[in-house]
Order: sequence, then C-alpha cells, then structure tokens
Amino acid sequence: MFARYDRMAKQFTRVGKEIVIAVRAGGPEPENNPALRRAIQNGRAVNMPKDNIEKAIKRALGKDTAGYEEVMFEGYAPHGIAVIVETATDNNTRTVANVRACFNKAKGSLGTNGSVSFQFNKYAVFQLDPEGLDPDELELDLIDHGLEELGEGKSENDEDVIVIRATFTEFGTMQTALEEKGLKVLTSGTEWVPSNFLELGEDQAADVLKMIAKLEEDEDVNRVFHNLK
Repeated sequence: MFARYDRMAKQFTRVGKEIVIAVRAGGPEPENNPALRRAIQNGRAVNMPKDNIEKAIKRALGKDTAGYEEVMFEGYAPHGIAVIVETATDNNTRTVANVRACFNKAKGSLGTNGSVSFQFNKYAVFQLDPEGLDPDELELDLIDHGLEELGEGKSENDEDVIVIRATFTEFGTMQTALEEKGLKVLTSGTEWVPSNFLELGEDQAADVLKMIAKLEEDEDVNRVFHNLK
C-alpha cells in the first residue's frame, strides 16, 4: 500500500511540474496550449484529482512559484549500459549533484550531452483507450501523420492500451490527427528508445537496476531510459 502511495505521489509531482512548465510557456488555457492539454491528459491517466490539476494551473500563474527547467543527463551505468535521465528541476546545482552521486556510487560514469543519446531514437508516444478501435484500421489512418509503430501495451495502472509511436518531429502533427479523429488519448509524451540492447548476467543486471531505482527515487528525476535488455 505504501509503495502504491509513493508511486502516486511521484506521478502527481511529475505531472504538476509538466503543468507548471506548460502554463509558463503557453498560458493557462488548454484549448490554446497543446502542451497543457497533454499534461492534463497525463494527470487524468494517473488518477490525479481535478482539484489538484486546477491548483497546479493556478500555482503556475503565481509570481512566487518556482520555475522548472527540463534538464537531460547522459552516462553509463556499470557494465557499459547507456542511460538517459530526464529531470525537471528548480535547482540545477542540486540535481546535478544528486544525479552524479547516483552514477558514482554505482561505479558508473556521468557523461556530457550527446555521449550516449546517439544510441537512442527519440519518439513521440501516445497511449489510447483501445475500446472500439481496430488496430489495423487505425494504423492505416495514421500512417500519413508520422506513425512509426503501433501495438498493444499496458498503462502505468496496468490497464490495456494501444501504444502509438511517431517520429519526434511529428509530435504536433500526430497529436492534431488524434484529436481531429476524436480518439481518446490517455497519455502523451516522449520516449528514448535504444537502437540496440545489451544483455547482462543476473548479478550484473541487478547492479544496473539498483542504480536506476536509486535515480528514480530522486524528486527531480522524471524518467530514466536505458539499453539493458
């Protein structure tokens, strides 16, 4: 139960930061701010109460509200596993120190921008409610809007979803197409997908997963991507 509450708190914090960043960049009206619409969708997908979403929007408009900066870190976990860490922070000095400490304690190495991201492809990713949808027909409908992959998957709440991946440069095009077709988008965002995966033995994989878990515990860390098979 406590683990579930911790996960929900982490999800709400992440979405709250998304809302603040979106409102600061494009205003508080979802109909005029695609990034805010995405953030609200993501909040609903993790059962974030409507009041929390509205409070986050109002908080973003306050002069005293901390501004968040999205910062990405790249490096290697132990045993040569490439890692990308996405953060949203109001104190970059703190975040850099915490992320570096995680890498160092695990005997990994924090790199510079571009040091591992060349091994990944960045995609726009959408999760759809599968009810009433035919995946084959949907694939044909979306192929001209930047669709790269379409398949079945599970949401963070372990519910069945249809997962759509588009090239990152077609994010806006795909979002507009899904909205115009009246499809129920549950979540949307980006993912770093490795070009190749590395397979490790059980003990070595455990070393990597321990470091990733430690990174994910940090309040400033939104998501961690890696190429461990």
